[in-house]
Amino acid sequence: MDLFTYEDASKPAGRLLADRMRPRTLDEYLGQDHIVGPGKLLRRAIEADQVSSILLYGPPGTGKTTLANIISNATNGEFVRLNAVDASVKDVREAIEQAKANKAMYGKKTILFLDEVHRFNTSRQDALLPAVEQGILTLIGATTENPFHHVNGALLSRSTLFELKPLTHEHSLQAMRRALADKERGLGFLPIEASEEALQHIARMANGDIRRALNALELAALTTAPEPDGTIRITLEVAEESIRRPTIKADESTQYDVLSAFHKSVRGSSDAALYWFLYAVERLGMDPMTFLRRLIVACSEDIGLANPQAMVQAVTAMDAYHKIGWPEAKYNIAQAILFAVESPKSNSIPIAIANVMASFERTKSADVPMHLRDTHYKGAEQLGHRGYKYPHDYPGHYVAQQYVPDAIRGAVFFEASEQGMEEKMRVNQQLRRKAGRGE
Repeated sequence: MDLFTYEDASKPAGRLLADRMRPRTLDEYLGQDHIVGPGKLLRRAIEADQVSSILLYGPPGTGKTTLANIISNATNGEFVRLNAVDASVKDVREAIEQAKANKAMYGKKTILFLDEVHRFNTSRQDALLPAVEQGILTLIGATTENPFHHVNGALLSRSTLFELKPLTHEHSLQAMRRALADKERGLGFLPIEASEEALQHIARMANGDIRRALNALELAALTTAPEPDGTIRITLEVAEESIRRPTIKADESTQYDVLSAFHKSVRGSSDAALYWFLYAVERLGMDPMTFLRRLIVACSEDIGLANPQAMVQAVTAMDAYHKIGWPEAKYNIAQAILFAVESPKSNSIPIAIANVMASFERTKSADVPMHLRDTHYKGAEQLGHRGYKYPHDYPGHYVAQQYVPDAIRGAVFFEASEQGMEEKMRVNQQLRRKAGRGE
């Protein structure tokens, strides 16, 4: 079998592998178990053909359109597709009129799938609202933008919102293996041997985008000449050329070392922290989320209350990555990394946690002091649950009283440092301790 035979046999009507392998049922659908896993609301609704108006919100490549296609395959009603980029108010009204006719003449429901619903302006969304309210049609909207910012409030309130999460490289691996095994729609009829490291590389470079992974796999199969025995071998080198991004072979130990170097650099060098992050993602193919998670931890472990804004920057960068993906989000992540490195540092939080944990070994149980116990019931005072002093009734909104169990009375777990914002906390701590001693 040669490449010309492959072209004729495997690409009906010129369709790419990613289109041919698009899941047709929920059992074939990859990811999003939180909304379509066994027993979940949306899965039950699809299986019972009782889908109400919904909005599918998530980054590109997470399966919004695929999920709509699955619903179209499962419903006994009419399924109409419009794209908000080029659909007009006239198109919407025609769809509504047809839905009315289907309901009146045949008792048949109509589902309208509106892709990129955030591109619909207010007037076009308003045209949809009465039909959705009256049950003339069921709306399935798909959007990559925050629906609370881009979808009519009334339309949003009449739809159930489902957020789709970014897919992982494991999902890409699963999709490629299916394609290699599928003789009807995939590449299973070809004698392909793809090495594990080749598939892993494509999956990492695809960064959760299954279409990109399948396109790369198909390109590798198309451009690799068969060996004398007819086998098409997809090696790491072939995979690198197919996905058009170079890689450096890195075992698990190397990846841990790079992540360790990144975290340690966050404590002391902007240049090094930025270098290790980009080296790991761009050259080793590591997942940016690995570094975002570590950065968020570092913002409490190594910076903490000396600059609380560091964690805000890191969490915001993670949100940006989810919404716009790689490579655009590298700017947001780099900003958060540099902000963290240049912030004043304090490890008072991990020390405080360690001190509390150590106290558990010294005191096996802790009784809540009487004046701190719940008093929201009759008879509390008779049990001695009284004496609590409400701090806001005192100067400076503070009053000295016991807050810890008797067994650890006088213990100090958190000591604010002299770094950044913690310096103000340190002064405040000292003033409170003096008040507690009656000075």
